[in-house]
Amino acid sequence: MNKETKTKIVATIGPASSSKAVLKELIERGMNICRINFSHGDYEAVKKILKNIRQLNKELGTFIGVLADLQGPKLRIGEVKNGHVELIPGTTVTITTKPCISDDKCIYITYPQFPKDVSKGENVLIADGKITLRVTGTDRNTSVKAEVVYGGTLESRKGVNLPNTKISLPCLTPKDIRDLEFALDNNIEWIGLSFVRSVTDVVDLKERIKKLKSNAKVVAKIEKPEAIEEIDNIIDMADAVMVARGDLGVELEAERVPLIQKMLVRKCIEASRPVIIATQMMESMLNSSSPTRAEVNDVSNAVLDGADAVMLSEETSVGQYPVRTVEYMHRIIKNIEENEQGIYHREHQPMLQNQTFISDSICYNACVMARQAGVKAIASMTNSGYTAFKLSSHRPKANIYIFTDNRFLLTALSLVWGVHGFYYNKYQSTDQTISDLKKFLQKAGLIVPGDFVINIASTPIMERGRTNMLKLSQVV
Repeated sequence: MNKETKTKIVATIGPASSSKAVLKELIERGMNICRINFSHGDYEAVKKILKNIRQLNKELGTFIGVLADLQGPKLRIGEVKNGHVELIPGTTVTITTKPCISDDKCIYITYPQFPKDVSKGENVLIADGKITLRVTGTDRNTSVKAEVVYGGTLESRKGVNLPNTKISLPCLTPKDIRDLEFALDNNIEWIGLSFVRSVTDVVDLKERIKKLKSNAKVVAKIEKPEAIEEIDNIIDMADAVMVARGDLGVELEAERVPLIQKMLVRKCIEASRPVIIATQMMESMLNSSSPTRAEVNDVSNAVLDGADAVMLSEETSVGQYPVRTVEYMHRIIKNIEENEQGIYHREHQPMLQNQTFISDSICYNACVMARQAGVKAIASMTNSGYTAFKLSSHRPKANIYIFTDNRFLLTALSLVWGVHGFYYNKYQSTDQTISDLKKFLQKAGLIVPGDFVINIASTPIMERGRTNMLKLSQVV
């Protein structure tokens, strides 16, 4: 099966998909990035997953990357008596920060500052908003009184959202810092930062990564209203963005999320930042062998919007059909990419005052020329990945082939729209390198005689400087 789509697939790895055999099938069906959710699992299990992925990369000649998704200040209730109780609308409950077994009268929340942060009249949403409580009073110490507005079955360890409350927890919890150190020690390429509220959250994480001498890149997860208010600065500072529609659709009115998704994708493309659409994309395939028509439309619309990647969560981590889910998502993506021209050619002009203007201008003009001449391939070398991100953001229909001797970067680029990476470590001359890359692509069957190819490079090549030249040629 041909897995080479331009829109990438992120699949969460869990009990249903962590074996080497299933991971191999996921790769063969089209998975590009493995997401590891640090809300679950232990370090030894994660090490085994990483070992399997890296062995498969060697065996299959692939460059599958890894996204370590930090839990962040996720609020949860504790254990519930007998696993579940019914909350009846109109009744009053006490929410306490003192550990206890929760029931229909008293609920334990794992958030010590909760009584100090909430105010009368604010809503407390449990289990993605299925249960709604309204605060009627707080002692500002350990106890909060609340009325059950919308009741239902309360189950152990369910998540809590406070859409009206400014929580005082830091973006990175002590657990996140431990998980971050583990992820960086194990050379994970992407770090997902949950519940971003301000650009300073992203800055803090990037400084920690730098201090630990890692080149890992940061995915800012947008799931809080505060992040939307500061979105331009967050996009500018992050390396990529995730539209985390689960919590975002609880923290904000759900009907606002589709337009926010489109806005975020547009801004990320213009800023040359990869953007992932996440949550409930194929959720029915947890237990069904095929998606609903609405889910097919949802994935299709994300591709039409221009997302770099679409993400699967429980569908592949604990679902009954992880391989079939990836295969179905791949089919949806491929159908859109082959039949809808509107997703391509989103060139945006470089800014003259920018210090990267020369490189930006080369990438822009390469994509314009590729459209005008029907070019089949744009090939380039990169050390930092900047050229790959910039070319991708113009969404050319021509395939983008990126060559680098940085294996860490190769796996990181698996997240970026339209980019196909290859290992290359020769630095002789610009002409020789261009010739080598064309021969490589031709031998691999990726270009054939008669095809037009654009090569962009830095010259002199030994200096490994910024991209400053463009060459259009025809394969003979």
